[in-house]
Amino acid sequence: MPTRSEPQWFKSSYSGGSGTECVETARVEDGMAVRDSKDTSRPELSFSVASWSDFIAGIETAAL
Repeated sequence: MPTRSEPQWFKSSYSGGSGTECVETARVEDGMAVRDSKDTSRPELSFSVASWSDFIAGIETAAL
């Protein structure tokens, strides 16, 4: 059985420099995952490709 590789997490360049307001995102097999960069032991949130695309589109159009 193939082993699942660990996601490669990315932190936004817009994250605060104090390290207290950061989230990280990673591409996963079926979409995107988001986690708290301060406490990576907590479960991440998973989003489908469609949900993530809608979220990004909302940000880009200032609808959110």
